[in-house]
Amino acid sequence: MFAGVDIGGTTTQVLLCTPDLDVVDSTEVPTPASEGGQAMVRAALDALGVLRARVPARLLGIGIGAAGVVDSRAGRILVASDSFNSWAGFAVTATVEEALGVPAFLDNDVNAFLRGEAAKGAVRGEPYVLGMTLGTGVGGALWLNGELLDGPHGAAGEVGHVPGFGDLPCTCGGRGHLETLASGRAIRARYGERTGRLLTARGVAEAAVDGDPDAIAVYEAAGAGVARAILIAAGLADITTVVIGGGVSGAWDLLQPSIRAALAAEPPVSGHPIRVVQAGLGSGAVAIGAASRARTELGVVAQV
Repeated sequence: MFAGVDIGGTTTQVLLCTPDLDVVDSTEVPTPASEGGQAMVRAALDALGVLRARVPARLLGIGIGAAGVVDSRAGRILVASDSFNSWAGFAVTATVEEALGVPAFLDNDVNAFLRGEAAKGAVRGEPYVLGMTLGTGVGGALWLNGELLDGPHGAAGEVGHVPGFGDLPCTCGGRGHLETLASGRAIRARYGERTGRLLTARGVAEAAVDGDPDAIAVYEAAGAGVARAILIAAGLADITTVVIGGGVSGAWDLLQPSIRAALAAEPPVSGHPIRVVQAGLGSGAVAIGAASRARTELGVVAQV
């Protein structure tokens, strides 16, 4: 049995799965983000303890997906947002291994998302994939030749913070990043600027479905920005497929047309069309991908 953990700013998801990555049991608990790394890991371990009591099988390893910039080799958080207290610098895998006595592995949450979708989700078996998550922020990851490319600093594929998407200030301190157009926070802000009304991204989506031209325009701009990021990735890495997840992707019927229209108007340099799909694993993608990392690192082969 493998465990997968997704430590987010609000909630932590924990699951147990077979070597085939079939989920046997799962739970979700609040993340004590303001209480520091020790409390956050303890909350995840306590939740895992509940699952193990219900599923008394041998635990082979555990994978953890976490928001922020991580050193996946050292198993440590490098940079975290101000939503977390005493998280940057925290030795995640060492703490987990000491508590459980089994190997532990850490990934950035977007990398774990893409691992999950490539192993068990919408792009299963695809060799060249860009993964994107459109949530509070915008994250990206690359799957090349059947393996995750994380780069020497863990930042490969991070299309959400590549400049060239206008001149709006980004939450990271930069300007003109994709996150200023396609994140949930940006959709809310852009709609507010146009109308003076403050709605959530979901509220803006509902308004667009009802025919609100300002809401439609905001989602069209988000989709066009996503398409431009896809073209940049295709030009650099010759990706063939894109999988998009995160809360904003729930408005798929609003995003997909503008993405497809932009890609049709300006095809990738390869001349071959790019397949763009919505994530298939939903909110469980990060935890499943984290468990997949543990399975791969330990050399366990799925049963066929």
